[in-house]
Amino acid sequence: MSCSGYDFGRWHCNGYLLSLTLTLCSLQARRLTTITAKILHQISEIAAHEWDACNAARPYTPFLSHKFLNALEVSGSVSTATGWQPFHLVVEEDQHIIGVVPMYLKNHSQGEYVFDYGWADAWQRAGGNYYPKMQISVPFTPATGPRLLTKKPGAAHERLLLDAAMQVAEQVEVSSIHLTFMEQGQWQTAAEAGFLKRLDQQFHWHNGGYVDFDDFLSALASKKRKNIKRERRDALATGITIEWVTGAEINETHWDAFYRFYTDTGSRKYGSPYLTREFFSIAGQVMPEDILLIMAKREGRYIAGAINFIGQETLFGRNWGCIEDHPFLHFEVCYYQAIDFAINRGLKKVEAGAQGGHKIARGYLPQATYSAHWIADANFREAVSRFVDDERRYVTADIAHVEAHTPFKASTDLDQLRAFDLQTRPTNT
Repeated sequence: MSCSGYDFGRWHCNGYLLSLTLTLCSLQARRLTTITAKILHQISEIAAHEWDACNAARPYTPFLSHKFLNALEVSGSVSTATGWQPFHLVVEEDQHIIGVVPMYLKNHSQGEYVFDYGWADAWQRAGGNYYPKMQISVPFTPATGPRLLTKKPGAAHERLLLDAAMQVAEQVEVSSIHLTFMEQGQWQTAAEAGFLKRLDQQFHWHNGGYVDFDDFLSALASKKRKNIKRERRDALATGITIEWVTGAEINETHWDAFYRFYTDTGSRKYGSPYLTREFFSIAGQVMPEDILLIMAKREGRYIAGAINFIGQETLFGRNWGCIEDHPFLHFEVCYYQAIDFAINRGLKKVEAGAQGGHKIARGYLPQATYSAHWIADANFREAVSRFVDDERRYVTADIAHVEAHTPFKASTDLDQLRAFDLQTRPTNT
C-alpha cells in the first residue's frame, strides 16, 4: 500500500470550520490511520496539559504555554473584536493529539512585528482581498520559538500540521498564511512545503559563561567597557534604585505602576496599547514564576519598569515604559539589568525584543529571525517571492556588516559565543 500525500476531503461547517478527517497509510506500521484536524475558537476548548504536551520535548518557552495564550484571550487582548480571532489547529491521529498550532484569523497586520503592509496594499490595489489572513504566531510577541507544536519533534508531523493549515486556508478562502519568529528548522520544513522564506534580524545577548556582570564587561573592548560603566552610573545618578520583582512578590501595586508605564509609552509609539490591564493581573496569577518585573524607583515611587518572561534557557524582554525621563535609564532597566539577571539565573541568552540597532553597543549580537509565508494566488506569490529573495540577501549582508562593529574584543569568536555551553562553567544560583 502506498500514500500520495494528504487529502483532507470535505470540512464540516457550523458557522466557522470545525473539523476535517483523512484516512492515510502509515509507511512504518503499514496500516490505515485516521487523521483529524480541528479548529478551536478558544484555547480553553483544549485541556492545558494536552496543549502543553505538544511542546514538552523542547526547552520551555512561556509564550507558547496554554496559560499564557489563554490569558491573552480571557483578558480580551486577543479576540475577534481586536482583530485576532483564535483559530487554533489541533491534529489527531486515531483520536490521539499529535500536534497543535497557535493560529489566528486576522483582519489587519498589527501586533505582528513582521511587516506585510506593502503586500496588503499592493494586493488590494490590484483588486484582491488581502484580509482576512491566517497568522501562526504568538500575538504581540516577537520572540523566537516553534510554531508547529508536536509531541514527537521532527519534520514528518510538522509537515502534517502545515498541510492541515493550508487546507484550512483554502477552505476559508484567506489570502495567505504567515508563520513568524519561527525556529530555523521549521522554517526549512515550511519552505519544503511551498512556503516563501523571509529573513529579518534582532539583537540578542549571549551568555559566555560569565560569573557576573564585570566578567561580561571583561570580554569587551576597553572603550566599550568604559562607556557601559558610565551609562550605568549615570542612569542611577539621581537617586534611582532598581528592584527585581518575580514570583509571589508581584502584586497589584506593581501591575498598576507598570501598566501606567506601558500605556504611556505604548500610546506614543503605537497609538493604543495591545494588552489590557486585566491581562497582567491574570498572567501574574497563573504564571508568576515566569515573570520578572524590573522596576525603577525614585523618591519612594516607581517611575519606570520593564516586563520580562523567563524561559528555560532565555530571558525575554517584552515591554518597557516610564513616566520620568532620565539619561540611560532605558538601557539600564531593559538591557543591563536583564543581563545581570540572566547571568544570575544561568540563562543562555536575552532576547530584548524587536529592532534596536543601539543594542549592539550594549553587548547584544545580531541574530537572524525567520518567517514563512504561503500565498494563495500564484501571480501574487511570484511577486512576493522576488521581494523576499532580495530582502534575504540584504538582511544577510547587513548582519555580516553589523557583526564587524560589535563591542567585543577583536579576538572573540561570535559564533562560539552564540553556541557557548553553560555547563562548561559554574553559574550563580
